[in-house]
Amino acid sequence: MTAGERAPTGATADLPSVLTVWAPDGLGEVVPGDDLPALVVQVLRRGPALADGDVLVLTSKVVSKAEGRVVRADDREQAITDETVRVVATRAASGTRIVENRLGLVMAAAGVDTSNTPDGTVLLLPEDPDASARAVRVAVTEAFGVRVGVVVTDTTGRAWREGLVDIAVGAAGLRVLDDLRGTTDTHGRELHATVTAVADELAAAAELVKGKTSGRPLAVVRGAGRYVTVTDGPGAGALVRPAAADLFRLGTAEAYAAGLAARDAEPSVSPV
Repeated sequence: MTAGERAPTGATADLPSVLTVWAPDGLGEVVPGDDLPALVVQVLRRGPALADGDVLVLTSKVVSKAEGRVVRADDREQAITDETVRVVATRAASGTRIVENRLGLVMAAAGVDTSNTPDGTVLLLPEDPDASARAVRVAVTEAFGVRVGVVVTDTTGRAWREGLVDIAVGAAGLRVLDDLRGTTDTHGRELHATVTAVADELAAAAELVKGKTSGRPLAVVRGAGRYVTVTDGPGAGALVRPAAADLFRLGTAEAYAAGLAARDAEPSVSPV
């Protein structure tokens, strides 16, 4: 449930905060050259009617396939190297590499994927996921005449947490961050550090109905309309933390060498 949202049409009047998520069937196997926005429109025509303020959540894998981001790569490690901008961490025993890719995303293997793709090939992330989201948004808006947001997602791990979650790698028509700084909590205390990653939360919610093996790469989220915008908005790039604000960009030795940390200083924690 999302606070402050009006319930979908037909919902009980005493349920003011309802989030509904469903994954329509029928998109089928996507291949390079497919008109993905048109395919999305076809699927949506067969399901429940879209409402103003709905958010479409699309797995990046099908975007990559449609855009021809399927490449021959018998050496997966070389494909990862080619997509890497900065190595963040490695584990020699397993060969795992956590890297920053060209989209500014820090994730294992630079987002290079070998699942659900023919042997001897890998899937790269879309070249410009925000542009991909905008294209889908335009097609759906023209077809249905409603205001929608679009999120393109990928799966990633998280430091200090087990398990994987889906995050937004592309977005259009959505306020991807909800900045609550300067507002007050229920006790009247001012919030100083709360900026909610709305697009990531929608991506994770949608994954609960899309799943990894169901063959349903598209989900519709209803009830988050207050985050849907008239313009395309800043895209998912706004979710990438700038280097200057990244407390974990440098290792301890590097931080000492750069004069950013004092060896005898008391440890401190800042909101991140």
